[in-house]
Amino acid sequence: MLFSMKKNSSIIGIFWMIITSFFFVGVFIIVKYIGNDVPAPQSAFLRYLFGTLILAPIVFKSLTNTNKTLIKIFAVRGFFHAIGVTLWFYSMTVISMSEVTAIGYLTPIFVCIGASILYKEKIKGFRFFAIIISFVGALIILRPGFKLIDTGQLYMLIAALVFSFSYLLAKLVSDQKNSMEIVGFLSLFTTLFLIPLAIYNWKIINYEDLILLLITSVIATLGHITMTMAIKSAPMVVIQPFTFLQLVWSVIFGFILFNENIEIFVIIGGIVILLSTSYLTFHESKTKT
Repeated sequence: MLFSMKKNSSIIGIFWMIITSFFFVGVFIIVKYIGNDVPAPQSAFLRYLFGTLILAPIVFKSLTNTNKTLIKIFAVRGFFHAIGVTLWFYSMTVISMSEVTAIGYLTPIFVCIGASILYKEKIKGFRFFAIIISFVGALIILRPGFKLIDTGQLYMLIAALVFSFSYLLAKLVSDQKNSMEIVGFLSLFTTLFLIPLAIYNWKIINYEDLILLLITSVIATLGHITMTMAIKSAPMVVIQPFTFLQLVWSVIFGFILFNENIEIFVIIGGIVILLSTSYLTFHESKTKT
């Protein structure tokens, strides 16, 4: 009976992770479609502004029982995240969806390295192995020495690094706030820190792009919610491999909708990085149990 319950729980977690992959790739498609019509800082600002409005009731209610220390942590996280999303939005306009997705798989590895520095977590043998393999995967994608590294690739690498700081800070508050509150505060402070960049790069946009960015906010918020449901339903070791679906959808939709080349080195590198992060997740789960 217990085995059946665990099996059902895993199936539910996998289901929510598959739904999450569709939501996030939906965001990729819309941002790619908008392209350079809207400056990256402005796109990021409007996306998070709409997200903040959606979650405003939760944030305002949570403010009444949130101490100053937590507010400061949320603010610092919002600062880093604002940098990351600006770089991510820019990268989506200049490189393929599959490259953005594949390079984004490095974030868990950067989180592992950051945790060893900030939280004094030891980089054990399996962690070191996963980091080395992920580095190899990144080299396969970027192929330095064989081709010029694009600005979009470099910015996406920095975005993955910056996002890792954001997730590390989220760990500090995960025991004190629920998922909706954490996402809400992230949206709020990211929006605030994006204001100067958005104003500096502001341009008049049409109603179509405005509506599309609103839709992006809704889809992205739903994606964070379903991802949280997946994490709560099943162990990370079960759902982690299904993040690979984002790369699959990115390759397919990038080719069909935007005539992007199917780059075999990006796919191979993405698989290598994903396998290393899945391996890392598997061993972390064994260590904790």
